[in-house]
Amino acid sequence: MKFLFLLWGLLLSAGACRAAASPADSLLAELKRALAQKKQYDAQRWNRIAVLTAAYGANAGNDNARFDLGLRIYDEYKAFKYDSAFVYSRKLVQLAGRLGSPEKQEVANLRLAFILLSSGMFKETFETLDQINPARLSRPDQLDFYFLKARAYHDLGAFNQDQVYRPRYYAQALAYADTALQFSRPGSYDQLSIRQFRAIKTGQLREGAALYEQIRRLPRLSLHQLAVSASTAAYICALLGQDDRAFELLLTSAIADVKSATKETVAIYQLSDYCYRRGDLENAYAFIREARAQAAFYKARQRQIEISHISSVIEGQKITIIEQQRKALKTYAIGLTLLALGIVGFAVIVFKQLRRLQKADRLISAANQELLERNAELQQLNRGLNEANKIKEEYVGYYFHNNSQYIDKLEALKKALDTQLAGKNYAGVQKLADSLNIKKERNELFRGFDTVFLRLFPNFIGQFNALFREEDRVPLPDDQLLTTELRIFALIRLGIVDSEQISRLLGYSINTIYTYKTRVKNRSIVPNEEFEERVQAIQAV
Repeated sequence: MKFLFLLWGLLLSAGACRAAASPADSLLAELKRALAQKKQYDAQRWNRIAVLTAAYGANAGNDNARFDLGLRIYDEYKAFKYDSAFVYSRKLVQLAGRLGSPEKQEVANLRLAFILLSSGMFKETFETLDQINPARLSRPDQLDFYFLKARAYHDLGAFNQDQVYRPRYYAQALAYADTALQFSRPGSYDQLSIRQFRAIKTGQLREGAALYEQIRRLPRLSLHQLAVSASTAAYICALLGQDDRAFELLLTSAIADVKSATKETVAIYQLSDYCYRRGDLENAYAFIREARAQAAFYKARQRQIEISHISSVIEGQKITIIEQQRKALKTYAIGLTLLALGIVGFAVIVFKQLRRLQKADRLISAANQELLERNAELQQLNRGLNEANKIKEEYVGYYFHNNSQYIDKLEALKKALDTQLAGKNYAGVQKLADSLNIKKERNELFRGFDTVFLRLFPNFIGQFNALFREEDRVPLPDDQLLTTELRIFALIRLGIVDSEQISRLLGYSINTIYTYKTRVKNRSIVPNEEFEERVQAIQAV
C-alpha cells in the first residue's frame, strides 16, 4: 500500500512542478476559448442584422422609419464590416436628402465620416467632416463630432510619423478633445474616455491609467466600451514601462472584442507583437493570423498595412517554433527516463520491505511454537500474512515485468530519437512524438492500479456498495476492473483525499472530480460528511 501511495505521488509530482497560473495565463486561456467560439459570437451579430434589414425592407414607403432603422443597422456594421457600414451610411445620406431634413443630413454625414476614418481614408474623412454644421446636431452627436475630429487628427499624426507635421496634428487633436469634453456628462463613459485620450496627449499617464479603473466600474458598460478603454489603458501602461499590466489589459480588450464580434480592433494585433517580443512565437503566430483575418474581413486598409510589418517577421520565425518543439520532445524523453528510474528505485524499496515482512513472518512462526494455546488464532493470522505476501510478491513481479517493458520502450525511443536528431530529420522526430500514446499509457496504468488495488482490497467493491441502497449500487462493466467513481474512492481509501491531487492523477478537471464525489455521496445512505470516513475504514486482506 505504501508503494502505491509513493507511485501515485511520483505521477503527481510530474505534473505539479510548474509555476502557479498568473492573471495573464488565465486571460490567455479565456481568449483562446473565446476565439474557439467566435463563430457563435459572430452569428449573434448576424442575427441582429438580419432582423433589422428585414424591417428596413418592410418599410419601403416610410423614409423616416428607414432612416432610424438604417442608423441601427449602421451601428451593427461600423465595427464589424466596413463595406456594409459604408453602404448604409450612403443610404442614410440619400434618405436624409429625400426627407429634406438638414439635421438628418448632418447625422448621416457624421456616420459616414466615422466609417471613412475607420478604414484609414483620411482625405475623405476630413472632407466629410468639413461639410458638417455641428450647430444642427444634438448634444450627443456634437460630442461625437468633436471627438471624431480629435481622433482623425491623432490617427493622421500617428500614420504620417512626420516630426514636422505630427505635433501640429496632435495639438489640433487635443483642442478638439477639449471641445468634446464640454458636451459630455460628468462621470459618464464618454467623459472618462475623452479624459483618457487627453491624458495620453498631455503626458498625464498615471491619471490615464487610473481612469480605466473608473470606466470598468461603470454600470451597463458594454463589451465594446470595455475593449476600447482597456486597449487605451494598455497603451498608457506600455508608455509607463508596465509591460505585464499592458499585456493583461490587451488580453482583456481582445476577449471583449471577440465576444462582441468586433473586427475593427487593435488589441489582437498588439498581442501578437507582445507575444513575439516575449518569445512566445506560437501564440504570436496564432494572434497575427487572427488579426490579419479580422482586418481582411473588416477591410481596414490602415490596419492591414500595420499588420503586414510584424506579420512578415513572425512568419519568418516559424522555424524557431519547430526547434522549440524538438527541444520539448527531448526534455520529455529525459523526463520519461527519470520517471522510469524512479519507478525502479521504488520497486527496490518494496523488495526490501518484502524481505522485512518475511523476517516478521519467521518471528511469528517462532512465537506460534512457544504459544501453543493460541495456535489456532496464530495459524489463521499466519495464513493471512502468507496470502498478503503472495499478493505482494505477485505485485512486485507485475511491476518489475511492466517496468522492464517500459524501460525497453524508452531505450528504443532514445535510440530512435538519437538517430533522427543526428540526421536532423525533424519530421521523423515529430512522427516519434506523435506515436507516443499518452492516453493508452494512462489507461494501462489505471488497469495495473485497479488489479493491484483489488488484490489488496478484494472486498472493497462489496463493502463500498454496502453504503448504498440496492438500486443505487455501482455496477462494474465486464471490460474494466474499476469505474471512474470507484477509482476516485479507491484513491481516497489509500489516503489521497485532496480533490485537486486526484484530478491530476486521473487526468480529469477538478470540477469533474467534485461532480463525481457529490453525485456518489448524494446516492449514499450515509450522511455526506461521514461518507469518506466510512470509505477509509474499508478493510484490506
